[in-house]
Amino acid sequence: MSTSIFIFNGPNLNLLGTREPEIYGTTTLAEIDAACVAKAREHGLSVDFRQSNHEGVLVDWMHQAHKAKARAIIINAAAYTHTSIALLDAAKAVTPPVIEVHLSDPHTREEFRHKSYIGEAAVACFKGKGLQSYLDAIDAVAAL
Repeated sequence: MSTSIFIFNGPNLNLLGTREPEIYGTTTLAEIDAACVAKAREHGLSVDFRQSNHEGVLVDWMHQAHKAKARAIIINAAAYTHTSIALLDAAKAVTPPVIEVHLSDPHTREEFRHKSYIGEAAVACFKGKGLQSYLDAIDAVAAL
């Protein structure tokens, strides 16, 4: 079984640390990346960590993870979680299991955030724990 985890981050997550810290906290995306690499290493796994503000790029990366026979895809699709049927279709089309993550809990926020297209194909969802949501997802991948 592959030891590679692909972790994809959607729009505006490059602004973490300064973007609405009352919702998303002050941890930067670079800090999340470093923590994910360290957590994966504890399990003998590696991480390919990426961020894009473009939906099609995220779809292409899911296809790349599929071709690379990744152990899993962890995705924080950000706003695309609630709008992207393209990401849903990609998640359904690839063989690595897809795990959804969110820093906040979308179900405690605006009603439009309650619908998750990614969630329709994801095998698990970790939300509302900030950075810990990512780390819990990596632990779940290690248990696969």
